[in-house]
Amino acid sequence: MTTNIPNVSEMKFDEKGLIPAIAQDSRTGDVLMFAFMNKTALEQTLSSRKAHFYSRSRNSLWLKGETSGNVLDVDAVLYDCDADCVLVKVTAQGPACHTGERTCFYRRLDEDGPALPLGAGVIDEVFRVVEARKSAPADTSYVASLYAKGLEAIIGKVEEESGELVRAARDEGLKAVTHELVDLWFHTIVLLADRGVGSDAVFTEFGRRFGISGLDEKAARGKKPVK
Repeated sequence: MTTNIPNVSEMKFDEKGLIPAIAQDSRTGDVLMFAFMNKTALEQTLSSRKAHFYSRSRNSLWLKGETSGNVLDVDAVLYDCDADCVLVKVTAQGPACHTGERTCFYRRLDEDGPALPLGAGVIDEVFRVVEARKSAPADTSYVASLYAKGLEAIIGKVEEESGELVRAARDEGLKAVTHELVDLWFHTIVLLADRGVGSDAVFTEFGRRFGISGLDEKAARGKKPVK
């Protein structure tokens, strides 16, 4: 059952009663898929907080993931300046593409090779790979060897990389600073994965703090701000 949602009446559906809909990962910003909605699909998406679309080939409404279980939980629905396209920000419960790929946009047209993750998507991919190494034999990868050495070895690498970043910031150029920062982030991700902290928890915490005064946030945790 759908409900009357005021903003839906502002949308400009085409002559077939459809509107383009883009599903975007709320955390990473990656575009996951493109499809169409009719008025009913849009209303059900808004009311159920699950992405619904309209199949032009089957002429029917469909709930994304109804069969596979790979539903798209809706975090927000935005519409463009002309009110003729919607952007659905989602949390995906599995691959968005029917091929099993995380996103339908996994191939490049401008050059050979797979589409590379950009922005925060890279962090998610690093988390995925690092977590997979936890169960691998120690002699198969650098990350697996770190896990085999244990928590103190991992902490030691984080401390080492932190010091190298500080030294680079003081004495070297931007390229060196960037290089050392990536090293630090990488080993921090290894540490987080070892402690069972996933990328979801990290992005959620960043989201919670966004728009909050740093002074207020520290006060809430009982910490004194650094002068």
